[in-house]
Amino acid sequence: MDERALIEYVTQQRWYGAKSRTVSHSEVLDTVTIRQAEPQLALALVEMRYDTGAHDIYQLLLAGASDGGTFDGLAEDAEIAREIVSAMRTGLTLQGSEGVAEFRPADDFSALGRELGAPRLVSSEQSNSSIVFDDALILKVFRRLEPGINPELEMLRFLTEHGFRSIPAFGGWYAYSGGPLTATLGLLQQYVAGAIGGWDMALGEIATAPERFLDRLGRLGEVTAQMHTALGSDADDPAFAPEEPSVESLGLLTATVDEEIARVFISLPDDDERLAPIHGRGEEVREQLRLLTHAGSSGRVIRTHGDYHLGQTLWSANDWVILDFEGEPARTLVERRRKRSPLRDVAGMLRSFAYAATAAELTRGADVPDDWEERARQRFLESYLDTVDPALLPPGEAAIERLLAVFELEKAVYELRYELDNRPDWVGIPVTGIDRLMQQAAEAL
Repeated sequence: MDERALIEYVTQQRWYGAKSRTVSHSEVLDTVTIRQAEPQLALALVEMRYDTGAHDIYQLLLAGASDGGTFDGLAEDAEIAREIVSAMRTGLTLQGSEGVAEFRPADDFSALGRELGAPRLVSSEQSNSSIVFDDALILKVFRRLEPGINPELEMLRFLTEHGFRSIPAFGGWYAYSGGPLTATLGLLQQYVAGAIGGWDMALGEIATAPERFLDRLGRLGEVTAQMHTALGSDADDPAFAPEEPSVESLGLLTATVDEEIARVFISLPDDDERLAPIHGRGEEVREQLRLLTHAGSSGRVIRTHGDYHLGQTLWSANDWVILDFEGEPARTLVERRRKRSPLRDVAGMLRSFAYAATAAELTRGADVPDDWEERARQRFLESYLDTVDPALLPPGEAAIERLLAVFELEKAVYELRYELDNRPDWVGIPVTGIDRLMQQAAEAL
């Protein structure tokens, strides 16, 4: 492959994750042929090396590789996705020049045996690529590869094996080993046809049926608690066994959030009225954080969703389905696999309610009741705390509230930086959240 053409192609894709870096070199590390007959189909591991010395490895799917075909077959010929699913169905192991690609079906997934319908590329994907077959199956192809098992594959297998059903049924996966790295390449799931995204449902029903959506949030609290209870249920699996957090892990949490607070508050503009409630209060926020994180037990740490909000949920057949267990895409694979308090997921969902209420007003012209967000928080939390295994949480309501405030503060400060950079009209949402959390923290302490 021509190096310059390869660099140009990869760097222009929406799933390319280093747009601010300069690529100094690119090469194909390995190629695995999936179909020998013409048009030949293959997967390739491509290294992009930057002028800083760092590098990333990306997965490309090649169509018509033998006669100079396209760099990436999924974009123009979804037939290669059909070949990947077929390879999973038969459990193929294919040899490349440096390593091997293994294709494996999940146990008891009857839909894998059905005839594959018409494939279509999901156009909204950012960091991965997905193909939907006839609104029945969805194949997710991971683009930027990191050494180790992908958290989504790991989590879906574990939750399936431990009886948690509020996820799309898991169908299979494919992975690479040997050569430059061992990594998950992609996975197959049931496509939940006819479902409504949790975020879209929130914006619609906050405007038209706010009480009905509050009832749905009560159920979401139960499902979230069931997910965390399942994730904390196996003491024999080292990757998932609940652990007592070490002093070092609590210190790391404090230091990470403290650093983010310092960075954000130093750069706050002086003349923005929307920032008035928190302006000049960076040291106060940091001190509240230190007090909160040193006030009592923090419960156990387990594997968590890692990027939990309404946008990661679907409403289907009168119940919730939870999606996307990869974790926050900006974090490394090691960070995304780290065990954390389940309350960090809870905090992410609570912050999502604040965004939903404001977005319903800004985008739908909804007349949202003043107490809607507080009632949403209460409905979700009550159901969650009534359902979750209490051994995973700090003992006592006050300790739970303190730790939850830490994670909400972490999330709100991150939101503040994001909104200042990308959506100035939404800055008021994290500002209100930070102000409220500081008031609550002062009362709790």
